[in-house]
Amino acid sequence: MERKVLIHIIQWTISVLACCFLVWKIAVYDDYASLWNCLSNLNERQWIALLLCVALMPINMLLEAWRWKTLMPMSWAEAHRQVYAGKLAGLITPWRLGEYPARGMMEMQRENERSSKDVMAKVLSMGAVGSATMTAAIVLAGAAGIAFSPAVLAVLGDSYLYALVGVVAVLAIAYALAPQALKKYAEVNYMLLFRSTAQSLVRLGCWCVQLALVLFALGAITNYQSSITNLFIYYLLVTITPNVPIVEAGVRGAWAIWVFGTMNAALAGVLLWAINTLLPCLIGLFFRKN
Repeated sequence: MERKVLIHIIQWTISVLACCFLVWKIAVYDDYASLWNCLSNLNERQWIALLLCVALMPINMLLEAWRWKTLMPMSWAEAHRQVYAGKLAGLITPWRLGEYPARGMMEMQRENERSSKDVMAKVLSMGAVGSATMTAAIVLAGAAGIAFSPAVLAVLGDSYLYALVGVVAVLAIAYALAPQALKKYAEVNYMLLFRSTAQSLVRLGCWCVQLALVLFALGAITNYQSSITNLFIYYLLVTITPNVPIVEAGVRGAWAIWVFGTMNAALAGVLLWAINTLLPCLIGLFFRKN
C-alpha cells in the first residue's frame, strides 16, 4: 500500500510539473505574430492539410503503443496509458530520461506480484531496445536520404559522414550484443529487434507524412521532389543533435530552416513539435486509472 501511495504521489508530481512547463512554454513563446500571420492566410486546402496532421497525432501515439506492446506484452489500453504517461515525464526531464522510468512505475502498478527492482530493470532494458531501434530506423532512412541528396551531402562534409558511420557502427554492435547483455533483465532476440526496427520505420513514416502536411499548410515546400528525401534528413539531423526538451522546439525550427530553406519551415517544425508533444501531454493528464 505504501508503494502504491508513493507511486501516485510521484505521478501527480510529474503531472503538475508538466502542466507548469506547458503553461510557461506557451507564455514565453515570442513569435505568435508570425504564426498568426501564417494561419490567417491559409486557404481551404492548407487548413485541411493542417487538420489531417493533427488527426494523425493519435495514430502516431498508437504506433508507439504498438512498439511498446511488442517489447512489453500488455493490453492496448495499458500500452496507451504508459506511452502517454511517459510523454509527460519526458517533457520535464533532460534528454527525456524520465520517459521510461515513468512507464516503469505504471508497470509496477500492473504487476504487483513482482518485485519493483525486477519490473523496473525489465522496463528500462526494453526502453533501451526501443530507443535503439527507433534511432536505427531514423539513421538508416536519413542515410538513404543523404545518399540521394548530393547538395546536402556536400554541405554536411566528410566529417559528418564519418560521424554517421560511427553511429551506425555503435548501433550494429548494440544490436549484436543486446540479446546476451540484457538476458538477465529481459528476453531479447534478433527477431524482436527486427520487428521493433520495422515498427519504428512505420512510425517514422507517420512523422514524415505529418511534417509534409504542416510544411504544405504553411507554404514551406518549394521543391516537392527534393522534399521527400529532406524529410528523412531532417529527422536524422534532429535526432543526432543533443538537446533538452526546454529548447527542443528551437532546435527543430533551426534545422527545418536549414533543410527546407524557408522561414516558414521553422514555424512548421515548431508547430509539429506542439502537435506531437504538447497535445499528447495534455491528453496524458487524463490517461490514468482511479
